Amino acid sequence: MAKKEAGKTITVEQVASANRKPAIQQKTLIGLGLNKIRRTSTLQDTPAVRGMIAKVAHLVRVVE
Repeated sequence: MAKKEAGKTITVEQVASANRKPAIQQKTLIGLGLNKIRRTSTLQDTPAVRGMIAKVAHLVRVVE
Protein backbone atom coordinates (compact mmCIF):
# COMPACT_ATOMS: atom_id res chain seq x y z
CA MET A 1 0.00 0.00 0.00
CA ALA A 2 1.43 3.36 -1.04
CA LYS A 3 1.70 6.22 1.40
CA LYS A 4 -0.44 9.27 0.75
CA GLU A 5 1.52 12.46 0.39
CA ALA A 6 0.48 15.10 2.87
CA GLY A 7 0.79 17.88 0.29
CA LYS A 8 -0.03 21.47 0.96
CA THR A 9 -3.36 22.57 2.30
CA ILE A 10 -5.19 25.85 2.12
CA THR A 11 -7.77 27.15 4.59
CA VAL A 12 -10.54 29.42 3.37
CA GLU A 13 -13.16 31.30 5.36
CA GLN A 14 -16.43 32.66 4.03
CA VAL A 15 -16.71 36.36 4.84
CA ALA A 16 -19.77 37.41 2.82
CA SER A 17 -23.20 36.02 2.11
CA ALA A 18 -24.05 34.22 -1.11
CA ASN A 19 -27.56 35.72 -1.09
CA ARG A 20 -28.44 37.51 -4.32
CA LYS A 21 -25.40 36.03 -6.07
CA PRO A 22 -25.55 33.81 -9.18
CA ALA A 23 -26.37 30.15 -8.53
CA ILE A 24 -22.98 29.06 -9.87
CA GLN A 25 -21.23 31.06 -7.13
CA GLN A 26 -23.47 29.51 -4.47
CA LYS A 27 -22.65 26.03 -5.81
CA THR A 28 -18.94 26.88 -5.86
CA LEU A 29 -19.09 27.79 -2.16
CA ILE A 30 -20.80 24.49 -1.40
CA GLY A 31 -18.11 22.72 -3.42
CA LEU A 32 -15.51 24.39 -1.21
CA GLY A 33 -17.36 23.18 1.89
CA LEU A 34 -18.71 26.61 2.77
CA ASN A 35 -22.26 27.96 2.91
CA LYS A 36 -22.48 30.21 5.96
CA ILE A 37 -20.53 33.28 6.99
CA ARG A 38 -17.44 32.64 9.18
CA ARG A 39 -17.38 28.94 8.30
CA THR A 40 -13.91 27.63 7.43
CA SER A 41 -12.74 24.73 5.32
CA THR A 42 -9.29 23.19 4.88
CA LEU A 43 -8.66 21.83 1.38
CA GLN A 44 -5.82 20.40 -0.66
CA ASP A 45 -3.92 23.14 -2.51
CA THR A 46 -4.60 22.13 -6.11
CA PRO A 47 -5.12 24.20 -9.26
CA ALA A 48 -8.81 23.23 -9.27
CA VAL A 49 -9.32 24.52 -5.73
CA ARG A 50 -7.37 27.70 -6.52
CA GLY A 51 -9.66 28.28 -9.51
CA MET A 52 -12.76 27.84 -7.37
CA ILE A 53 -11.40 30.31 -4.83
CA ALA A 54 -10.68 32.80 -7.62
CA LYS A 55 -14.31 32.60 -8.80
CA VAL A 56 -15.66 33.55 -5.37
CA ALA A 57 -12.75 35.67 -4.14
CA HIS A 58 -15.14 38.47 -3.19
CA LEU A 59 -16.95 36.10 -0.78
CA VAL A 60 -14.02 34.29 0.85
CA ARG A 61 -10.59 34.94 2.31
CA VAL A 62 -7.59 32.68 2.57
CA VAL A 63 -6.53 32.12 6.20
CA GLU A 64 -2.77 32.03 6.74
